[in-house]
Amino acid sequence: MTTPLKNIRNFSIVAHIDHGKSTLADRLIQMTGGLDLREMKEQVLDNMDIERERGITIKAQTVRLSYKAQDGEDYILNLIDTPGHVDFAYEVSRSMAAVEGSLLVVDASQGVEAQTLANVYHALDANHEIVPVLNKVDLPAADIPRVKQQIEDVIGIDASDALEISAKTGIGIDTVLEAIVTRLPPPKGDITAPLKALLVDSWYDTYLGVVVLVRIIDGTMKKGQKIRMMASGAVYELDRVAVNTPKLVEVKELGPGELGVFTASIKEVADTNVGDTITDDKKPTAEPLPDFRPAQPVVFCGLFPVDASDFDELRAAMGKLRLNDASFSYEMETSAALGFGFRCGFLGLLHLEIIQERLSREFNLDLIATAPSVVYEIAMTNGDTIMLHNPADLPDVMKIEEIREPWIKATILTPDEYLGSILKLCQDRRGIQRNLSYVGNRAMVEYDLPLNEVVFDFYDRLKSISKGYASFDYNLADYRPGDLVKLSVLVNAEPVDALSMLVHRTVAESRGRIMCEKLKELIPPHLFVIPIQAAIGGKIIARETVRAMRKDVTAKCYGGDATRKRKLLEKQKAGKKKMRQFGSVEIPQEAFIKALKMGDD
Repeated sequence: MTTPLKNIRNFSIVAHIDHGKSTLADRLIQMTGGLDLREMKEQVLDNMDIERERGITIKAQTVRLSYKAQDGEDYILNLIDTPGHVDFAYEVSRSMAAVEGSLLVVDASQGVEAQTLANVYHALDANHEIVPVLNKVDLPAADIPRVKQQIEDVIGIDASDALEISAKTGIGIDTVLEAIVTRLPPPKGDITAPLKALLVDSWYDTYLGVVVLVRIIDGTMKKGQKIRMMASGAVYELDRVAVNTPKLVEVKELGPGELGVFTASIKEVADTNVGDTITDDKKPTAEPLPDFRPAQPVVFCGLFPVDASDFDELRAAMGKLRLNDASFSYEMETSAALGFGFRCGFLGLLHLEIIQERLSREFNLDLIATAPSVVYEIAMTNGDTIMLHNPADLPDVMKIEEIREPWIKATILTPDEYLGSILKLCQDRRGIQRNLSYVGNRAMVEYDLPLNEVVFDFYDRLKSISKGYASFDYNLADYRPGDLVKLSVLVNAEPVDALSMLVHRTVAESRGRIMCEKLKELIPPHLFVIPIQAAIGGKIIARETVRAMRKDVTAKCYGGDATRKRKLLEKQKAGKKKMRQFGSVEIPQEAFIKALKMGDD
């Protein structure tokens, strides 16, 4: 028998990175007896080592809790612990669509941050009932009245009855459980209607294949039933239906309002699209759920093995990661300088960093990553529009009508003493200021910024300027035409494709000069002079020269006629000229890594 709708509560926890979201989830699991004390560990719902070390949630996780409320009723609480980072915003919005309410967790010592804002807007878009929760009230730096005022001023929701808790010490956790039951609404649904379920998430299990997390809207789901994915049209037979407590516990069926998982011998996570509608194959629902869209990579970069013999291992490792992360895409590419590798697409910079770290950590691979680039829209003179992922593949300039680059809407929250330098940073990156408002002694700035100016080191610069106090969040706005040029780097008159990039004409010269200076330090001297040049088309805009190593050919001449020495030097000069013509320059791998890392010093 499925649980009555009035006794179900579905909710998510919304917070900025490091405000105690995963710790609160741990306490709720502990209080409701989801796990024994010996099974408990820090960040129960964060499975990956990287999630634990960085204190971030990368994959949305779900857990079903049983709670006996003060009114004597037994309730089922379904919690989705969502990622906080902007790169996973689409996953967050789908998770929000699966639940009816949110706990807004704000650190009582730090206040509202940029990501808190972005994720609250997701919750408001999904018409959630929001319960504000002030965490870390036991800290000496906690300023409860100020943070309550901030929630009201910045977000615009009433914080007078905000819950005051400390997830770490367990203070006030019982009030959170009661608030979930009394303040959040129960789900709606029709058990007699055809099956309609939202695909919230999926992950790969070595033994079970793909495990799919669903929220049942209408109808029921049971073992042996044939289901259909409405976006892809694929049909599967259910092997098992279960709930996560957070251990997988098999159940007979899932009814309206319930969150659960199923397995159906699905081989790849790519076959299950987040946001898809699942229905019964024989008796399908008439309309799929709205707002479905597949995840689109935003940032691209090339990944190459340092040792060419590791290529097959890299291919196998990427295949395994792709099993578990459908939003990560890759295709093979070759580079004259770096050999065989892959062009990979990511949801954003954090996603790129995490995939890179997992490849090196879980598969022991040493990798070189080329400069991250974004997807450009190129309008051709013949009326076609192409999407460019790799700057090295830019078509002939004469055939291009215009190049459009992606722009983002950025929200930055900062203590006001750092505001001046942050505004200068945004102006330097071609930003357009949209809004500036104050909340107490903190400023909130809204900027339009070109994404290719952000992918290099914007976040690092922002953190160093503000001593770590500024928080930054963004979402993609649109594509806008820009005066972009392809900056090529030539070493000994040979173009190095791995170092080419698309940059705005105004910064091309300074970017080219920095790259040439850096390479001059990194390329070791050869027996001939090596020119390093930065070029836009056929025009050289910067040049540095690596001086030749010189052998003293006159060392064996003891006195005698000066013409002997001159003759030997002329012979050496002619040899160097010939060597420069036919000699090849070996660029060490470290030089690539350092040159690409600098990107935008």
